[in-house]
Amino acid sequence: MIKRSQIGPRMSQIVVHNNTVYLAGMVADDPSADVAGQTRQILAKIDKALAEAGTDKTAILMATIWLSDISTFNAMNGVWDAWVPQGHTPARACVESRLAAPQYKVEIRVIAGL
Repeated sequence: MIKRSQIGPRMSQIVVHNNTVYLAGMVADDPSADVAGQTRQILAKIDKALAEAGTDKTAILMATIWLSDISTFNAMNGVWDAWVPQGHTPARACVESRLAAPQYKVEIRVIAGL
């Protein structure tokens, strides 16, 4: 069985299948913030989406992070490290990539268990 939430014409923000939660890539609601501010906004959105799906950040299996400028890696990691629960750190990849719009500095996607 597949359950979808926050369904839009192009994609769903949350998809649950076989006790696994897939979140769409998330960007900041206020893209005028610096990379740390955008990361905080995104992680808050992830917390909310995971709660809606019935899980939390301790169950994140994998995270993919895209940065528009890899030189902001340490600033993003400062926020990430304060947010991610120690002992529950997921597999993770972080790469530099051009994002959908130039004002976005970071995008994060996670996959979590229920």
